[in-house]
Amino acid sequence: MSFVVTIDGPAASGKTSVSRELSKRLGCRWVSTGVFYRGIAYVVHKRNIDPTDEKKITDLIRAADWDVQMDVDTTRFFYDGQDVTVEVHKEEIGNVASKISSLKLVRKELLEAQRECENSRGLVAEGRDCGTVVFPQAEVKVYLTARSEDRAQRRAQEQGVKAEEILEHQKKRDAQDSDRKVAPLQIPTGAHVIDTSALSLDEVVDRLHKICQDIL
Repeated sequence: MSFVVTIDGPAASGKTSVSRELSKRLGCRWVSTGVFYRGIAYVVHKRNIDPTDEKKITDLIRAADWDVQMDVDTTRFFYDGQDVTVEVHKEEIGNVASKISSLKLVRKELLEAQRECENSRGLVAEGRDCGTVVFPQAEVKVYLTARSEDRAQRRAQEQGVKAEEILEHQKKRDAQDSDRKVAPLQIPTGAHVIDTSALSLDEVVDRLHKICQDIL
């Protein structure tokens, strides 16, 4: 059965962990669409390219020296034959990703590659515009959110840094994602909105699994 479940929301709202576990329960593929932007942002950063230079970044995307691969637990990004997945998840790369994702041509170039992730086994896709832009016709749309302090604490624990440092980056990232003119962060029409602040991973996944069972 072919279907798409999208899970959108701001940074550290639980999208990755929740979507990954949900895909296991549904027995389908899983992709983090943000890895496409983070990966290209990594290359932009490494090559010292201006993150507002739309032409150079578009040319970079069209080059054949990067690739995204979907594993059960991780969406991996390869650059020049090397797995740089760990590097693309660093906070500084996330800030660059937010900047380049506001560029219209960059989004257009990556959109087709993201949509190619869909197949007959079904797909759970997480990101910031999965339900609004990438898969607007998805059978199930979810928007996860959480208090800023909780999100900062989660990311700090992941990266082994102070929550205060993450909180400042996070506020800037949220503003960039929400205020951009192209595909801003927003709640998809018809989405199930869940605040994960006071919920465990299992509680969130249980709730979404039940929603999917009722719809799919």
